[in-house]
Amino acid sequence: MKKIAIFSSILIGALVFGQGIKFEDTSFASVVAKAKKENKLIFIDAYASWCGPCKLMVKNIFPLKNVGDYYNSHFINAKIDMEKGEGIDLAKKYNVKAFPTYLFINANGEEVHRTLGYVEESDFIQFAKDAEDPNKRLTALKQNFENGEKDPEFLKNLAGLTMYNDAEFAGRVLDRYFQPKANLDQEDVQMLLAGTQSTESPLYKIFKDKKADIIKVLPAEKYDLVDKNIKMNTIVKKAYNADTKTWNDSYFLAETQKFLTKDEAEKILKRAKANRALKNDDVATYEKLSLELYKDYSAASSEELNAIAWNFFEKVNTKPSLEKAVLWAQESVKKNENYANTDTLANLYNKIGDKKNAKLWAEKSVELAKKSGEDSSDTEKLLKSL
Repeated sequence: MKKIAIFSSILIGALVFGQGIKFEDTSFASVVAKAKKENKLIFIDAYASWCGPCKLMVKNIFPLKNVGDYYNSHFINAKIDMEKGEGIDLAKKYNVKAFPTYLFINANGEEVHRTLGYVEESDFIQFAKDAEDPNKRLTALKQNFENGEKDPEFLKNLAGLTMYNDAEFAGRVLDRYFQPKANLDQEDVQMLLAGTQSTESPLYKIFKDKKADIIKVLPAEKYDLVDKNIKMNTIVKKAYNADTKTWNDSYFLAETQKFLTKDEAEKILKRAKANRALKNDDVATYEKLSLELYKDYSAASSEELNAIAWNFFEKVNTKPSLEKAVLWAQESVKKNENYANTDTLANLYNKIGDKKNAKLWAEKSVELAKKSGEDSSDTEKLLKSL
């Protein structure tokens, strides 16, 4: 909740939303054992605490009687935060990269189907039915593709199901979809932009060849910005060695300076290194680089400042650095006061020992949450502890 979305321990208390979905109050191993005993598939709501669409599903869809009736009778249901506890390893195992992701797992722990995003009641139930039908599961859809299926609607659906967890496969699907098309409509352009993540993807050639169609939907300057981002993503992947956790700085700077200034390239490299350090849980490196990047934070957006401030609250224990994070959070609130960033500010004040300001901003955060319909339970727990 401390980050604003665009992408706990697994021992989560039982969540019963009226007559809606009933989620298990146990470990993942116990969920698997129960699924095996009852000969059912497992449904996992793979979520993150800061994810807006995740919260809307909890509020609008999971409590519905029809949804509960179907899911409770057909599946063993689990609701797991992918950024905490056992969820971290499960996110790696099942390649969860966007939230919310809905996983359907068999009793052997094997994924048979998945989808993602906020969906309405009828679609959410249909996803469950598809998961139970071997002919409609993602594994079957992939095999149909490999067998040569060319139906445009089939290809669009399959690309949407795989784009955020298997970009290489989704690129192949969209390549087949786009090849016969003479002209692109707005939906086509949106899919092409979402699917083109590397200059080495077959989609990148289509992205370049179809520029005239794309700039009918997207302003030319934004097309150029997207092109730069695709090139940047490609260079970052090549510059970083995941096995040795090292960067090839000379390669990165040489390649990026073909379309960026030296200062821009160096700043982006530092940002990439900071992001990677955070993923690797190298807190010292992340802290050092972030302090350098946000020494002057006047141009940073409210959302960006809130995200970096919250990361410091979660990861950093150095008091001078936390005091700097307080300044970022204050600026975030100044630019756009909302439930998320006031909560961040309250937590930071509490961490540095300023209980008075922690209480003040926690109260403000709860007030804003009630106005906007947000879940303020974590902030209320903070208030009780003060």
